[in-house]
Amino acid sequence: MLLTMIGAAAWVNGLAWGMYTNLGGIVLTLLVLYNWFGAAIAESEGGKYNERVDISYRWSMSWFIFSEVMFFGAFFGALFYARTITMPWLADLDHKVLWPDFAAHWGNVGPAGTIEAFKMMSPYPIPTINTALLLSSGVTLTIAHHALIAGNRAKTSMFLFFTILLGACFMGLQAHEYMEAYSTLNLKLTSGIYGSTFFLLTGFHGFHVTMGAIMLSVVLYRHLKGHFTPTHHFAFEGAAWYWHFVDVVWLGLYVVVYWL
Repeated sequence: MLLTMIGAAAWVNGLAWGMYTNLGGIVLTLLVLYNWFGAAIAESEGGKYNERVDISYRWSMSWFIFSEVMFFGAFFGALFYARTITMPWLADLDHKVLWPDFAAHWGNVGPAGTIEAFKMMSPYPIPTINTALLLSSGVTLTIAHHALIAGNRAKTSMFLFFTILLGACFMGLQAHEYMEAYSTLNLKLTSGIYGSTFFLLTGFHGFHVTMGAIMLSVVLYRHLKGHFTPTHHFAFEGAAWYWHFVDVVWLGLYVVVYWL
């Protein structure tokens, strides 16, 4: 993971080795996760997990999600600082001599005027459609969970598949939104504080949706293989917790990034 992030940081800063380091880190991370989770699944299906181990997994997943809350909290905090503190400070009387034309409105090109002009993102239509998709996916996942508890395997499989499909649609629309931002709006990662906070917040959220969809796909595969029972299915629950967390984060993004 460290190698992945070092490569990503180098990549966005234009260093030639960044892309290869990032991709190599991703491959190594996936190999680690595949073997690690494979061992955990084998132990679970082998009957090696008791109630205390189940509780430890639940606490671990809870703390992991809490760490994700703090991760996104840092980016929301950066957005708040830039909009609420930095912009009024740069536009006050003390700075008018340095930057007389600077206006404290969100989406500006910076006080020095070195950033290319761009257009801000609109909540219509893609972000609003994506909001509906994620909220719907939360509903279908809840239905699948209740069906699993009730022992209805066919209904669980169907609604779990619908959840993954809705997540895939979300990712496809976000990719289209990014292409439109670069080609039509001239909005890039280098477009000042607006561009950097927009792409970091929405980009990391999109990454989490991708990871959540992969987790749910593995859960669906395991469900089809008969790994879960109405009383023994923490992998399903853990993935569901993560997906609902992703839904909540998106609602915050939708309001703060696209509307305010």
